[in-house]
Amino acid sequence: MQPQTAPTTITTEPAMSFVQMLEQVRYHGAYPTRERAEEVVSAVLAALGRRITGEERVELAARLPREAAQILVAQIPDTNPMTGWAFVRDLAGRTGGTLATTRWDVGSVLGVVARLAGPDLLDRILAHLPSGYAILFGRAELTQAA
Repeated sequence: MQPQTAPTTITTEPAMSFVQMLEQVRYHGAYPTRERAEEVVSAVLAALGRRITGEERVELAARLPREAAQILVAQIPDTNPMTGWAFVRDLAGRTGGTLATTRWDVGSVLGVVARLAGPDLLDRILAHLPSGYAILFGRAELTQAA
């Protein structure tokens, strides 16, 4: 029996195609059409692209389908910190949506992004973002008591 070794190269092939990503977002967000899911994915990924910087941005882009990665990296990161709630408010203002529907849209997209990123990368991304983002990615945000 041959011992198994870890691969020496890291594949940058996304775990799913853009169409598969849209279908997952469409299913989880209960959107009526793939076109509506694509609008939501584009808006949320553009907003996320304004928040994530550095190595985590590059790694996340490598794990997303090519079309999604292009939306993410086309944005210039904003250096002003923004809480998760402010992120939702800002996106609602940009898209003309209500806070409730925008929060739904963000959760529908970032839940799929979280699965594509994987737990280790998501931990690193969340460590660089202000409070309030974990819940947007479908995670509990635990804080220490003072």
